[in-house]
Order: sequence, then structure tokens, then C-alpha cells
Amino acid sequence: MKPTGQGFQVGVAGASSLLGQELLRVLNERAFPVSRLLNFEAEAEEPDLPILDLSTSLDTEPANEGVSATELDFLFLANRPRSSSGQSPLLGPALEAARLSAPDRPAHCAVIDMADALGESAGVTPAAISRIPFLERTTQSAQPGPHARLFTSMHPAAIVLSVLVLRLATRLPLKSVVAQIFSPVSEMGSRAIDELQKQTTNLLSFQPFPQKMFGAQLTFNLLAHLGGKRDSDLAARECRIHNQVRHYLAGRVPLPALKVTQAPVFYSLALSVYVEAAQAVVPEAAEAALAGEHLRVRRRGEPAPSPVDAAGSGDILVDNITPDPAHPNGFWIWAAVDNIRLAAENAVEIAQSLVKR
Repeated sequence: MKPTGQGFQVGVAGASSLLGQELLRVLNERAFPVSRLLNFEAEAEEPDLPILDLSTSLDTEPANEGVSATELDFLFLANRPRSSSGQSPLLGPALEAARLSAPDRPAHCAVIDMADALGESAGVTPAAISRIPFLERTTQSAQPGPHARLFTSMHPAAIVLSVLVLRLATRLPLKSVVAQIFSPVSEMGSRAIDELQKQTTNLLSFQPFPQKMFGAQLTFNLLAHLGGKRDSDLAARECRIHNQVRHYLAGRVPLPALKVTQAPVFYSLALSVYVEAAQAVVPEAAEAALAGEHLRVRRRGEPAPSPVDAAGSGDILVDNITPDPAHPNGFWIWAAVDNIRLAAENAVEIAQSLVKR
């Protein structure tokens, strides 16, 4: 893939979302060769797409100029379609071209789905290739074909679980894995963050508090299910993570059982993972297997990582391995990661790997 002029033409659907804003920061920090950045949040009836010149600043006010979506080199999907009827007509041509790409009919634009947007799109068959580039450099993973143009940057919890089990499996024969995922409200967007803040403030001042996003009190609480209209949100998130992990692991290691719980934290997810091996495990050996790119294991005597510690970094922070006293072959892993940052960094690394290819 070769850039146009001095860089690539990059489109971002959902640039104003939490995930979209973090994506823009990572593109800028890593000096990704972008000549023009197009924001696809405009309504379908608007004929022009706003364009941003990254040679000045990410904060530059975009100017309107007519550009076709099919001229893009990369298209990042950072949120789901606003309409239940499917993708905006602005995105349709680029998505369809990527979906129908073949050796004799390669598509120009690479689509990187960060928000499971294609799973909700009418008329677009999800056929995306899941990628974790930094993990693929050290484990055996199938490489995408030269004409592949539709990719999934997996949910951050799916990335963490895949990294943990695949790295452990390089040195340990695994029997089973069970994960409890504590999900932050940033998974639900800025409105959920605002509601958690108002719930906390109002509860401490003995005032009525909003429940539109969570359907219940979340502050100072944990929720196994959201209430009201959000009742199915956690189940859908859990299903997405499970399906992505199953697809990515592809039978190479035991499929983790997992459960998602809504936690009263703004940013960063945490995981408590129980692993049972086929033989007794030396904690230091398991820690050595885990250590590597994008993952840092705390030294013994250091405090366990927390969501606060993980905020702002794309690294997965892991506490030292804790053997289970009742099961000689079992041990526990506690991990935390900034969900928004990891998702953005993984998506950009997918694009960077395509540039190198």
C-alpha cells in the first residue's frame, strides 16, 4: 500500500466519540503518514465531508470539500451507525468494496472496525479478519492475504484474554480458563461517564440521581445486569467478547469462560482470570511466559495494578501470579488496562502493519 502524495487519506467514523478521539491522538503521536483526515459523522444528506490537514494540527477546524469515500486508503469505524437501518450512504461504498475484495478484484481502502460496527450493519456481511499485531509477532498466527481489506480491532477485553492464554500456552499445557471482566462506563460513551459523575455527586448530597444509562444505581455498586432499556447491553458486550475470543483463538487453546460485570469506574477495565494447567505451575515460569510487548508484570512486593494505574497507557498491567491454595495446578491472574487506549493503539498498529506490508 502506497500513500497518496505525502500521506494516506484516512476516514474516521465516530471521530468525536471517546474511541475516535483517542484514535486521533494515537495517529498523531505515532506520526502515522496522513495527508487528509475525513470525519464521517456528517448526516447522510450532507454532500461534503469535512477534511482535516494533519500537517498543521489535529485541532485545526476542518474545511468542507467534496471527497468520495472510495478514495480513502484507511477507514476506521470508531462507533456504531446512528441509524438502525444501516450504515450511512457515505460509508457504504468503501465498506462494500472492502467486503467484496478478492485477488482479481482488490479493494483500495482498508476498513478497520474498532466498535463492532459491521456486526450491526444492514447489508454488510461481517467477514473481517481479527488482528492483534503485537501478539502475532511472537505467537503462531495466520497472516491475512495480500488483498484482505476488512479487519477487526477486537474489544480490549478480548485482546487481553487472547494475549494471556496464547502466551501462557507457549510454555504451559492449559486445561481451562475462567475470566471475570469488570467493565468501565467509558465502554458506553461520554453520556455514561456523565451519569456516573452525577449519580455520585447527587447521592452524596442526598438528591435524586439519573438512571437513564444504567437503569439503576451504579455508583458505589456493581451491576451484573443493567436495568431499563439497557438491560441487554452487558449481555451483548459479553457475547461480543466471547465471539471475538473464540474466533481469534480458533481452537489453539482452551476457550475461556467469561462473565462481564459493570463496575463503577470511569476508565480502564480489570480482569480476574483463573487458569488451570495440566501440571503444577511455578509462578515465576508463568510470569516469564506472560512478559513481553504491551504487557508488564509487576514485581513481587509491588502493589497490584488498578484501573487508575492503567489509565493513559496501552500496556496490560499484570499482578504477580497467585497460586490457588485448593488446586495445585491452578493460579490467578489480576490484570488492568486502559480500554480506550489499547483499542486505539491496536487499530493503528493494524494500519501500520498494512503499510509495512
